[in-house]
Amino acid sequence: MTAMRAIAAIDIGTSSMHMVIAEPVPGGRPEILLREKLPVRLGSGPKDMKRLDPAAVDRAIDALITCRALADANAAEVHAVATSAVREAEDPEVFLDRARDEAGIDVAVIAGVEEARLIHLGVLGAVDFEAQKHLVIDIGGGSTEVIVGEGRTPLELRSLKLGHVRLADRFFPDGRVEADSVDRCRTFIRSFVARLAPIVREHEVAVAAGSSGTFETLAAMRDALAPRPVGEIGAGRTISLDEVSEICRRVSSIVDAPDRNLPGLDAHRSDTIVAGALLAETLMTEFGLDDMMVSPDALREGLVLDRIDRRTPGEDALLHLDSIRASSVLRVAARHGENVVHARQSTDIALRLFDAAQDLHGHGDDVRDVLEAAGMLHNIGRFVGHGAHHKHSYYLIRNSEHLAGFNERELELIAQVARYHRKSAPKSGHRAFAALSEQDQGVVSLLAGMLRIGIALDRTYRNAAADLTVCIDDVVTIGVRGDDLELELFAANERKALLESALGRAVEIVPVGADA
Repeated sequence: MTAMRAIAAIDIGTSSMHMVIAEPVPGGRPEILLREKLPVRLGSGPKDMKRLDPAAVDRAIDALITCRALADANAAEVHAVATSAVREAEDPEVFLDRARDEAGIDVAVIAGVEEARLIHLGVLGAVDFEAQKHLVIDIGGGSTEVIVGEGRTPLELRSLKLGHVRLADRFFPDGRVEADSVDRCRTFIRSFVARLAPIVREHEVAVAAGSSGTFETLAAMRDALAPRPVGEIGAGRTISLDEVSEICRRVSSIVDAPDRNLPGLDAHRSDTIVAGALLAETLMTEFGLDDMMVSPDALREGLVLDRIDRRTPGEDALLHLDSIRASSVLRVAARHGENVVHARQSTDIALRLFDAAQDLHGHGDDVRDVLEAAGMLHNIGRFVGHGAHHKHSYYLIRNSEHLAGFNERELELIAQVARYHRKSAPKSGHRAFAALSEQDQGVVSLLAGMLRIGIALDRTYRNAAADLTVCIDDVVTIGVRGDDLELELFAANERKALLESALGRAVEIVPVGADA
């Protein structure tokens, strides 16, 4: 058996960039070859963090170039994700284009819920919850992820626009503590989580864990203030609410950041530790936690485990997406009353067309996954209303908190393919479509065109199109075999214009075989 390549997982956060390089171990935990942490402070701003400072982008690109070199030295395949700072930026392309051009790394921007899922996966690899219902809190620079899980299953995945950098910029600019800033910050956090706290408490979790640099820093400061036995330092160690409150008191009593040189506190966190400690303390209080374990693993380790899982996808009679994606797509379809039988049948036809025309369009599995997800979800807009349900489908997909395993670009493509499964073709006057790159516009048109054919060939919901063949010449001829296909063939030929435009040649859909 050929050995699996090492994986370099890069987490591009608001405050720091983390990379872990790990080698898959069959039947066991991945072996960590290298860890790298680079403080870049990519995000800033007290409210919406819309600005990517040019100097911060320069630092992040330099850090990515370093990560690329380390990954190459370990012959590792690179997977990089960006979170809150890039997700909320008005001009993310400034960073994403440079990452690709200068560091040779394609960065995927992930939604907050996907970030929470990967964090949960990473923590599960480091902390033994013993199959108990549990809570995970990850405090980042721009956002905080809250996950309630049981076993390996996440029950709640929430991403809050609360982070230690965001709060520090708002309440403690330059790290300075004013007379009432601590109380104002604590009140703000409490008001922000007022609706989530009862939901978390209702789950009555048996155990909780905190991940990320904030919790690791709090644990390091606690250990420095009150040294503990060697066995209680490291993965699985706990920190109590009383200990977090004591650290809050100590750090907030020092007015200026440069004077906050306490044992266990990294200098680059001196201006944000007050906000981070207050956030940890308030969340523990509001969620009813007396103590928490501290996980050394988080998003980057979760990304490693996710990529390994995708190399061994789950099996389904029709769905070919990996298990995480497939289960979330089916869950969203069910939540919105989708006719799953028709969705499967029409999607399967579209996928067979995609595969048969591979030499013509040249797209790979990543684009195929977009088609499959869009096909399974194209009609969920009927949950809102029938008349413009294709537009409702776009909105529901784009704003779903339950589609796991997809990055922001993929979610947008899925939503747009579903949006154009009927009615008008994509137009430059449609704002969301116009915002796509030229390449992605072509992907949406191609996949929506194929999905239209798939839906038409299941027009009577009978799965009548038993087989199809594709002959590519000056004309693309789609031969369909099956019983009594008159309505299906008529509908497909009526809806072929978008596919013809996307392929740049005429399309003919004809019956073939004994039943033609």
